[in-house]
Amino acid sequence: MTKQISDRVKLKRAYETPTADDGIRVLVDRLWPRGIKKSEAAIDHWLKELAPSTDLRKWFGHDPARWVEFRRRYMAEIEEHGDELDRLRALMAEGTVTLVYSAHDETHNDAVVLEEMLLKHR
Repeated sequence: MTKQISDRVKLKRAYETPTADDGIRVLVDRLWPRGIKKSEAAIDHWLKELAPSTDLRKWFGHDPARWVEFRRRYMAEIEEHGDELDRLRALMAEGTVTLVYSAHDETHNDAVVLEEMLLKHR
């Protein structure tokens, strides 16, 4: 199910069908989603640099009990990639941006944190 917090940023799982109202689709995971063909994903940009580091991703393991600490650590990592965050903000200035992620948990994932960062610093 697509979540939309503002008129410029949406979140959508990579396994959901792309739609015209997605706008610019940005994959925000470090790894390509399993079982998804690049030709069918309709990804406009893949910002691997904004994804959680491999160590952080493995430590988190999508464990909701580690969510608060994951969020804190990931925000610190995002801050280290200001240029990429600015690039994402520039895409938002062009229109709707959909942050595409592959996690099953729609509440505890990197796209949620990244969206928060984008909306917080507007």
